[in-house]
Amino acid sequence: MKNNQVEEAVKLLKELEEKKGIFVDLPRYLKLIRACAEEGTLPYARDVHNNLIRSTIPIDVNTYNRILDMYSDCGSMSDAYEVFDKNMPERNIMSWDIMRRGLAKNDLGENAIDLFSQFKEEGLKPHGQIFMGVFLACSFLCDVGEGMLHFESMSKVYNIVPSMEHYWSAVNMLGSAGYLEEAMEFIRKMPFSPSVDVWETLMNLCRVHGNIELGCHCAEIVNCLDTSRLTDKSENGLVLGKASDAKKRLEQELFSKNVMDAEFEDGYTSHPDKDKIFAFLREIIVNLKAEGYVPDARYALHDLEEDKEEVSLHHCEKIVVAAGCLGAKPQGSFKCFLVNDCLCNDCHNAIKAISKLVGRKIILENGKTHFFEDGLCSCKDFWYVP
Repeated sequence: MKNNQVEEAVKLLKELEEKKGIFVDLPRYLKLIRACAEEGTLPYARDVHNNLIRSTIPIDVNTYNRILDMYSDCGSMSDAYEVFDKNMPERNIMSWDIMRRGLAKNDLGENAIDLFSQFKEEGLKPHGQIFMGVFLACSFLCDVGEGMLHFESMSKVYNIVPSMEHYWSAVNMLGSAGYLEEAMEFIRKMPFSPSVDVWETLMNLCRVHGNIELGCHCAEIVNCLDTSRLTDKSENGLVLGKASDAKKRLEQELFSKNVMDAEFEDGYTSHPDKDKIFAFLREIIVNLKAEGYVPDARYALHDLEEDKEEVSLHHCEKIVVAAGCLGAKPQGSFKCFLVNDCLCNDCHNAIKAISKLVGRKIILENGKTHFFEDGLCSCKDFWYVP
């Protein structure tokens, strides 16, 4: 486990049980559950779950909640619901919340709303955190009307005073559905001063929907509240800079951790496999173009003198996926974790096409879980969640 050899750990777990009749203790099972969630590989998750059941170790509600989370991260809400509905002897508020968040995260927003209705029908009272999952589900469904009704019910029905986090979530819901001016009006009517997170979220959503004027207005406010926030956002096309500055930022861009446990913490220029990764990525792009993919250069800085298509090639999402393709086992799925939460449309389209080209399932985490497979994404192209 310490060397991230999840497959080998699961095999050893099964071998201990089947050949020696030995079951490990609960703390080790919990570590395996977490590892399977991070790996995102459903067969391993099922193996660990089945072994835990056979072990006769008492399973409390908190352990069951970990199992729900694991299946959610592996993209199988059917397995999670089987545990939630039939296996758990008892549930707590966290169980319901995990299921709601999991359904929303896996693009089953309608099911998440239905579960919330079931929760209330059973006489349970929601707390503030639960509404965050409801707003997220409404965001994925683009059902702003229902989302705002739930927002109003917090204070009117349940006597919950919305926090800054709730207002942020409502702004995200409005902006994600394209209601940017409505989100701006909602911010103006907030009973307290909006946080920098609220303005930064609207700024990013303006970028996604192409409202540069409003986005730049939000960027000015973000810069006044926290000058450090715009450093990693400059290449999004809302905050303009010099071409030389953009190149320097690209050289310093941090890579995230993928399933190979490859961390690019000092920029890609010093990574030992950078030449191999970029050569492979360029080869992929050439093949994608032959299949009809057209790079979208809008997501490079507007004032760059260099080839915008070349700049967009340096987006960390594409590079991490290329590294994952090189490092994953043949025909295996792999999971990428991105530090930045602003996935551009070009990277999203490219990764969809890559999944079909290389015949792999690619799991991408950037605040929302995307499952790319055979040229499609689980988010059904409603992809941006900050």
